[in-house]
Amino acid sequence: MSDGASVAARRRDAGAIFALALAARLAMVAWAAGRFPPTADGAYYQRIAERIAAGLGYTWLWPDGVVTYAAHYPVGYPGAVGALYALLGAHPAVAMLLNAVLGALAALAVHRLAARAAPRSRAVPALSGGLVALHPGLVAYTPALMTEGVTGSLVACAAWASARARERRPALAPFAVIGLLIGAATLVRPQALLLAPLFAGLALSGSPPAGGPRLLPSFAARAAPVLLAVIVALLVCAPWTARNCLRMNQCALVSVNGGWNLLIGADPASTGAWAPVQVPEACREVFDEAGKDACFGREARRYIAEHPGEWLGLVPRKLAATFDYCGAAGWYLHASNPSAFSEADKVALGAVETVFERVVLLAALVWAARRPAQAPGAARRPSLAHRALDVARLALFALGVVAALHVHAWVGYLALLGLALLKGRALLRAPVLVGAALAVLAATAATHAVFFGAGRYALVAFPLLSGLAALAAARQEAEEAERPAAGAPGATTHMRAAPLAPPRGWGGGSSDDELL
Repeated sequence: MSDGASVAARRRDAGAIFALALAARLAMVAWAAGRFPPTADGAYYQRIAERIAAGLGYTWLWPDGVVTYAAHYPVGYPGAVGALYALLGAHPAVAMLLNAVLGALAALAVHRLAARAAPRSRAVPALSGGLVALHPGLVAYTPALMTEGVTGSLVACAAWASARARERRPALAPFAVIGLLIGAATLVRPQALLLAPLFAGLALSGSPPAGGPRLLPSFAARAAPVLLAVIVALLVCAPWTARNCLRMNQCALVSVNGGWNLLIGADPASTGAWAPVQVPEACREVFDEAGKDACFGREARRYIAEHPGEWLGLVPRKLAATFDYCGAAGWYLHASNPSAFSEADKVALGAVETVFERVVLLAALVWAARRPAQAPGAARRPSLAHRALDVARLALFALGVVAALHVHAWVGYLALLGLALLKGRALLRAPVLVGAALAVLAATAATHAVFFGAGRYALVAFPLLSGLAALAAARQEAEEAERPAAGAPGATTHMRAAPLAPPRGWGGGSSDDELL
């Protein structure tokens, strides 16, 4: 297939993936809009969004009629919903439509990332995008006025921006786009800020663009884009941070619930999941929202310092609560309207979703278990160190497969991270899809190992993990053999400098996003 025909085909595929994902989610909204009112945290987001739409700001009306400024929940999602409510009316269906569009964008972003990871294949990118488009957990969560699906979509789009920034080095503007998207995700879920330097670093990894000028010394050339992404992300949050400093009697980047969550996660009686906060004696007379959060944080840190072993012993429970079973969509729908979505419906949806997610995990493990290709000129006979790595790789793969087929899938996700690390330096040359999926998975695990877990928190990682899983189907060795060497007959030249061909086993990078 000629380059022009290939680009046109990829363009059609990308449009089809977006349309499929949007259609699935719009169908879900059409079914759910009149049946499922906001519930759980969604009820609070709805109330805050209504007040924002009415011009009352992020404030809370208490039963005694007192109105106070608030910042317990992050402002990003209710702020966006409130803006739409001001334009279109304060109906939950409007928020559901926002969720649907962002979910469809996540499928598109993953398709574009996979197209770079498997540049000679149409099937692999289509599979990657299709897994996100039809992910039962993500689709069924569309009616939920919750933040996890929205965060996952923003993070997937930020990863797409990272891939585009890699292709456009040494230009700095694409790194500002990464910062904008991560900043928006941070306003929705503050821990997303961890991804700003990671995604900027991914854009700097891999082979440099052919013939790209080196305008800055090596250290500055790498530090400046990362700093730019982080600074832009912080600037996105800065107006809200300033508001918190002014209105909440305490500066907070986004929200004032970190102390609450840390205290819940430090409860020795914790199951690893959310539980009603046990108010310490020192905090019982503290009623200011920010002050109480600060007090909870101090008491939690004191307990952790005095009982580090007990606190670390809770980590497996927290990871199990996060990764063993999601079931967020069924839980939300059943909690919202049990008569429209029964307990049996919740169990059935949870079973379908779990099977889907375990298959994705197994496929990701297959990808991760592949041995990186040897560098040209390397010895044919493997060294003792390479043999030891093969043994470790086999052991981790077996552990991950057993975990994926058992109750405790969290062990399988950690095995996936371990297998990826065994790739060594080859991981630095991997496509952005690979690094982004692993970074989001690692950040999610680390965050909820510290605080507490819940199945819905894993939704943030599912779009990129689904794309990574599809790479297990890539015939990467064949693609590398078919790719013409630079300057060889049949090699193509693009107006925009493209990355050098990566080592065998990863797939290359090509850009036709400018046509989308």
